[in-house]
Amino acid sequence: MSDKSFMAKENEVEKKWFVVDATNQVVGRLASELATRLRGKHKAIYTPHNDTGDFIVVVNADKIRFTGRKLDNKLYTRYSGYIGGLKQTVAKVLLNSKPREVLVHAVRGMLPKNTLGRRQLKKLKVYAGDVHPHSAQKPEKLEFKNAQ
Repeated sequence: MSDKSFMAKENEVEKKWFVVDATNQVVGRLASELATRLRGKHKAIYTPHNDTGDFIVVVNADKIRFTGRKLDNKLYTRYSGYIGGLKQTVAKVLLNSKPREVLVHAVRGMLPKNTLGRRQLKKLKVYAGDVHPHSAQKPEKLEFKNAQ
């Protein structure tokens, strides 16, 4: 019997494709489920320093919802680095103009802030409508119980 811990190697991990319908899902609850799947924490072979997660395609990102008054009060802030370069956008405006960015921003905040997190975020594909170009990968439908 070996007393060494198992460490999954990235090239040996089978990465599946899943499609998630974001219609009427709460942003934060859905984002936390997606971040868990992207990192691979739902698998028994999870290894913190390797990318063991799956690919996720999210459709209908424009039909996602916020709870409470977040749609009117939540601010998305970005800074250009120049004097007076602070830009703020209300969630309602961002959801109408760039619905993809709302979900990507939420998931990005739940992933590690390093090169591994950036690689894991690239496995998230978000589309505003119900059409996506990843049908060749044969994604399986994935539903979350507590995300609604």
